[in-house]
Amino acid sequence: MQASAFEENAFFAAIARSAARALMIGRRAMVALGVPVGTYGYDFWLHPDDLETFNDAVARSVGRYVLENGERVDVLVARQVSTVDGTPVRFDELYARAHRFEVAAGAIIAVPTVSDLISTKRFAVRAKDLEDIRLLEALRQELGE
Repeated sequence: MQASAFEENAFFAAIARSAARALMIGRRAMVALGVPVGTYGYDFWLHPDDLETFNDAVARSVGRYVLENGERVDVLVARQVSTVDGTPVRFDELYARAHRFEVAAGAIIAVPTVSDLISTKRFAVRAKDLEDIRLLEALRQELGE
């Protein structure tokens, strides 16, 4: 028996149809912004009021989802998260400023601005986050953001 191929466009379309306030963060967001990085899985930051809506859209349990073909989705649910230096980052503010990309017909995904994505990378500041911040800073300078 062969595993079914993961349909990324259908996944994004289901999220878009749900109208859940979901920000794609992490390296997939970097790819959407044009940064050439490799990644596995998806990371989303959800407004707490939309967790159930998101869960229904992707038909999985809370926290980490394992989709077809082993694709992974990590979900952060919070109104606000602080960076390692204590700076508060508020979901509603990032969501209001986010770029909207149509990744497939009817599938619009919200991605933070470059500056806001840098803030999300400062939640944990792991070694890979430091490299991502370096790449995002270069993109921010290029865009004049």
